[in-house]
Parts: sequence; structure tokens; C-alpha cells
Amino acid sequence: MVALSLPFTFTCRRRRRRMNTLLLPPPLQLRFPSVKFRRQKQTLAAHLSICKQLNIEEEDEVVSYPNGPYDFSPLLEFLSTYTATTTDTNSPTQLELTELRLAESYRAVPAPLWHSLLKNLSSTPSSISIAYALVTWLQKHNVCFSYDLLYSILIHALGRSEKLYEAFLLSQRQTLTPLTYNALIGASARNGDLEKALNLMCRMRRDGYQSDYVNYSLIIQSLIRSNSIDLTMLNKFYDEIEADMIELDGQLLNDMIVGFAKAGDVDRALVFMGVVQGNGLSPKTATVVTLISELGNSGRTEEAEAVFEELKEAGLKPRTRAFNALLKGYVKTGSLKDAEYIVSEMERSGVAPDEHTYSLLIDAYGNAGRWESARIVLKEMEANNVQPNSFVFSRILASYRDRGEWQRSFQVLKEMKNSGVNPDRQFYNIMIDTFGKYNCLDYAMSTFERMKLEEIEPDIVTWNTLIDCHSKHGHHNKAEELFEAMQQSGCFPCTTTYNIMINSFGELEKWEEVKGLLSKMQSQGLLPNVVTYTTLINIYGQSGRFNDAIECLEVMKSTGMKPSSTMYNALINAYAQRGLSEHAVNAFRIMKGDGLKPSLLALNSLINAFGEDRRDAEAFAVLKYMKENDMKPDVVTYTTLMKTLIRVEKFERVPAVYEEMLLSGCIPDRKARAMLRSALRYMKSTLKK
Repeated sequence: MVALSLPFTFTCRRRRRRMNTLLLPPPLQLRFPSVKFRRQKQTLAAHLSICKQLNIEEEDEVVSYPNGPYDFSPLLEFLSTYTATTTDTNSPTQLELTELRLAESYRAVPAPLWHSLLKNLSSTPSSISIAYALVTWLQKHNVCFSYDLLYSILIHALGRSEKLYEAFLLSQRQTLTPLTYNALIGASARNGDLEKALNLMCRMRRDGYQSDYVNYSLIIQSLIRSNSIDLTMLNKFYDEIEADMIELDGQLLNDMIVGFAKAGDVDRALVFMGVVQGNGLSPKTATVVTLISELGNSGRTEEAEAVFEELKEAGLKPRTRAFNALLKGYVKTGSLKDAEYIVSEMERSGVAPDEHTYSLLIDAYGNAGRWESARIVLKEMEANNVQPNSFVFSRILASYRDRGEWQRSFQVLKEMKNSGVNPDRQFYNIMIDTFGKYNCLDYAMSTFERMKLEEIEPDIVTWNTLIDCHSKHGHHNKAEELFEAMQQSGCFPCTTTYNIMINSFGELEKWEEVKGLLSKMQSQGLLPNVVTYTTLINIYGQSGRFNDAIECLEVMKSTGMKPSSTMYNALINAYAQRGLSEHAVNAFRIMKGDGLKPSLLALNSLINAFGEDRRDAEAFAVLKYMKENDMKPDVVTYTTLMKTLIRVEKFERVPAVYEEMLLSGCIPDRKARAMLRSALRYMKSTLKK
């Protein structure tokens, strides 16, 4: 096949089909109505300059040709008025004669020079129309062959100019060849239209052509840029590459490493890293940094550190981004000493920490509850002329929020202002979330009003956070009021917003309003996601509308979405609360049939279902299932079992369950202790009788 390698380096491998005779495209003004040809004369000087530049650049190349170099100025001058005059001229015979003479004068020009001229003309948007006219003229007079190559250059140029629609119009005038397929796939990938790129690759395969490594690289890069990398798709790509025996170049190997790492399959990314090193190649620094970062995100800090050391052993000097990637892993796993060490190592290596470095270190101290150490880091930032920004204080605030110390919010705000840093939208969003999480709704609203007074426009995250915190704490009317205010402010709801409101109306059992939200959501082009269906199943289940819940599950499956464990947990729990143990067991079986591993929450709900149905033997059978499948029961498991025994009046067995809970390492909570006291009290009263 013919492979297109950018920027326009063409490597001929082999052709599977003979070259098609292309249909002559319609005149340029019909194909590109947006081009104003009356301006062509104004840009003619620029085109002639391109021509002169081409002759200089190509001088060495054409020395070996007997009739070179060639002056393309007369041709470009003719082409600049070619499309404007051909339809209006009163003397077509004279014009045709002029064209014939011009064609004869250029008939000896070698094809590589035509390709070079076309590339130069295609390099700027102002001369694309001339480039198109050149291809039409060459094809009309049979001056240069390999027209699919010429059209591929034009398609590529249109793609780079973000004129994807025009590129597809151009391609429709001929049967697609490997070259034009490659150009269209590249143009689609570069313009972020992955659906078109993937469809083209499928069509290319159906037409009997195999794709090349450049196409795969471009599509993977586009997936990474759009943050929509998919593990299934990557595996499919690799299977195709292996089946077609396509040789992986360095770029594609690097793209594979980054793609698999970001898709969550770090092991596969490490395999490709081994392939790169085994072939004597050096991976790109950015690739190594991504791999270190994803290993750290997965909690595999030892492997991340090993890759980091390999980077140094390869003679590459790690920069700030590489150190930060490793530091982030240590912070995530709570390895404070390692985090401190890596920052010290940065300084010893002469690598200056940046804002991200300091914010990660502050995160580490915040997670460890060492506020004073975090303050020292702020002072170090100032000493090293790194101005703390709002993001750094946002991370401090978030760490307090996650530990339940919401009162510290005011202290962080004070420290922030003392450092001369003004809060931004992200800081206020975290502050609102902090207050909302701990039911300090008045503070949340005050922060919201203060944000608006400082002329910081609330975004979708701000509104969603406010609506959600009011809904979760039972203030459904206020949540609805904020939902209306959000739309009046010009901020359009997203799928998350609708999910929050569906849950709010569902708790109030306003089923008509729930249906109205779903209709409105879809009318705005927003499709329900997994969270939407999980929310619907939960509210229907809690209200005993099990038929509606099952219908939602079936609709979801029909759309191609896979149910989640959370969804089944909600359904099993809903059955359990109403004592419908058989229905709960059936939902549990369907869950396993869908290939989902039962979670501890689902099993605890199943125990509760048996308990509500006074089936203690089946409840303890679930405990046995947990142990056999290496699932550690928690305090909820044992408490629910004790409640089951009390319900069936088997009080004498409760102390043994409590003792087993202690031996397993579970710390009893207030409810567990209450269950034990209740059983002992009953047993004591029985003995007195």
C-alpha cells in the first residue's frame, strides 16, 4: 500500500489496486463557494514569491534534470485568473490555445517538482485555491500523473486549515485510494473528529487496504488529547496491527505506552516500554513522565521510582515534570517521607520546584494533619520567588474538607489574603462544597454571594455543588429554586445537574417531574448516563416501584451501557428494606450473570434482606460466601447478622457473633454494642424467670 507520513513524506510500499482514472472535479467556484476569486490578483505576488522560493529550494534537486530549473511564474499567473475567466470568456478557442501552449511548455517538468510546488501552495490558506486550480489543470492536460497523490496533498492541507468539510467534498470526486484514505484519516484525527477517522479506517479495511502506523498514531494522539482514551479500542488497534504485521515505529510505540497508561492498563504500557528499550530506542521524556504519573496514580510507587531511575540511567536529566509525577504518587499513597525526599532530591539535582511541586507537598502535609509544616512550605515558596497561587490554597482547603475540619476554611482564607492571593472560582467552589458537605448551608450561600460580589461568575460546578448540597440535606424546595436561578443566569444544566434534580424529585416521589426532567434533558441533546440510570433505579426501588426500576435496567442495557455494581447494590438494598429476599437473590444472580463481582455493600444488603424475611440460615450462608471468596466482613456485616438473630429470637448466638467481629479486627460501633446489650438483657431476664 501507499503510506502517507507527515509532513508529506511519501513512502511507497506496494499497491493493491491499479490507479483509478479520476473524474474531473467541477470548477473551483462550485466546490469552494467561500473562496473569493476577485482577491486572487492581490495575492498573486505572494504566489510568485512561493514560486521563486521553490526554485531556490529545489535547485539542488533539479540540477540533474536536463531542462531544469523551471520558472512556474507564468503558470501561477495564469492559474490566478483561470477559474475567474473560463466561464465568462467570449473566445474559448483562443484561451484553449493559450492553455495548450502553456501545457506543452511544462510537459517535461518531473513529477517531484509538481508535488513540491503543490505542497508550497497548500501550506498557506491564501493559496489553497491556486493549489486546487493547479491539480485541476494538471489533470486536465495529463501533465503529471499520480493524481491521488496530488489530491492527498490538497486534502491534507484542507485538514490543517480546519476545512474538514471541504476535504471530504474533494474526496468524493474519486474512488478512495490508500493515499486519500490516509489523508482523510489524518485530517479527521487532527480536527478531533474521531468518529469519522474510525469509520474511514473500517472502510479502508473493507476495501482491501491495510492501514499504516501513521494512522494509528494520529488516532491514538487524538484520543489522548480529547481525554477519551478507551482500553477496548486500544486492544482492537493492537490486534489489527499484529494481524496486518505492521511495523511499529518509535512514535507509535510511544503513543501506545501513553495510551495504555492513561487507559488504566499500566502493565501493558510497561510491556511496550520494554519493546522500545529492547529495540535500542529511547522513549520520549514525556512518555516516561506519563508512565511514572500513572504508576503513581495506581499506587505502584516502587515501579514508578524504578522507571524514574531508568530515565536517569539512560542519560536523560529528569526535569520538574518528572519529579512532580513521582511526587504525586507518593502523596497519593500517603508516603510523606518519600515525598519530602523527592523534593530534597530535586534541589540537590539543581531542578527548581514549581507551583505544582509545592502544592503537592502541601497536600502531603495536609493529609498528615501537619498544618504548621504546610505553612512552612508557603514561606519556602516566597523565599524561592515562587508566588503561591489560589490553587495551592485550594489544595489546603480540600485536605481540611476531606478530614472533616470545615472550620479551618476561615483560617485558610485568612492565610490566603495575608499572602496577597485573591480567591478564584476554584477556591470558592471547594469552599462551598466544604460547607455543603457538613450541612453549613448558610455559610455555603454566603460564600456564593461573596463570590458574585467579587465579580467571579459561578460556573456549572458552582451551581451543581449548591443544588446538590441542599438536595442531600433535604432542602428540596431550595434545590429546585437554585435549579431555576441557574437557568435564568444563562448557565445551562448538564447531565450531572439533571441527575441531581432527578434524585431530588424522586425522594419527594414527584414522578411526573422526574419524567419531565428526562424529556427536557433529551430535548437539549443530553443523553442519560450510567449515573442517571443508577439514580432512577435507586429512587424507584426506594419507593417500591420495582417494575419501573427493572424497566430502567433493561432500557439501559438496550442502549449498550453496562450496569454497574452500584446500580445492583441499590436494587438489592431496595428489595432488602421491604423484606423481599427472593427478589434480592434474583437481582444478585443477574448481577453475577452480567460479569460483575458482588461488592461488600451488595452482600450486606443481601444479609439484611434475609434478616427482614427471618431467614437466618441464608443470612449466615452469605457470611460463609464472603469468607470463601476472600471478602472481609465489616462491622455492618456482623451488626446485620446480630439484628437477624434477635429478629428470630436466637439471642444466645448474638455474643458469639460479637466475639467473632472482635477477633476479625472489626471495631464495634454504637449500633453493634446496642445489639449485644439487647441480647444480653433478654438472656438475663430469661434466666431470672
